[in-house]
Amino acid sequence: MNTVTATAHLKPDTESVIRVFDGVEPSSAAPFVSLRVGNGDVDVVFIAGLGTSHALRALATAATEAATVLDTLAGGR
Repeated sequence: MNTVTATAHLKPDTESVIRVFDGVEPSSAAPFVSLRVGNGDVDVVFIAGLGTSHALRALATAATEAATVLDTLAGGR
């Protein structure tokens, strides 16, 4: 990952959108996907090329773990 640090607060209506760029056109870059998180005002976009699926899975695992912690914290309120 390139070094960028940003802070964003998720809201209940935050959207996630995946776009596939398959690279089939002769002038296209190699295939990649984008994972856009946001609601249009400020979005965070992850660009993932071939060979980076493990990084996306690690991100998904971390997000699931964070959600579990939030659920646990909410249970005590």
